[in-house]
Amino acid sequence: MRLPIALFLLASLAACTWVPMAPEGKTVRVLPPGPAPAGCEKRGEVVVSVKSNVGFYQRNPLRVREELETLARNEAPGVGANTVQAMGEPVEGDQRYAAYQC
Repeated sequence: MRLPIALFLLASLAACTWVPMAPEGKTVRVLPPGPAPAGCEKRGEVVVSVKSNVGFYQRNPLRVREELETLARNEAPGVGANTVQAMGEPVEGDQRYAAYQC
C-alpha cells in the first residue's frame, strides 16, 4: 500500500515545475497575438515546450502558458530579439513565438 502512495506523491511533485526567468529574459517584451508589430525586424521564431500533463494529471493551462512565455522570453536574446509574440495557442505544451528586434 505504501508503494502506490509514494508513486502518486512523486508523480504529483513532478507535475509541479517552475521555470526561472533568466536575467536577459527580464528585458524581453511580450506582445499579444495579432499582426506583426510595425517598426520591428523579425529575427526568427522561438519554439518552446513544457509538460502539459503528467500521466493522467492535466496541469493548469494558465500555469503552462506562463511557463511557455517565460521560456520564450529566455530564448529571445539568443536570436537577437527583444520582443516575442505568440503565433498561436499552446498545443500539448508546445508553442511558437515570433521573435523581433524593436
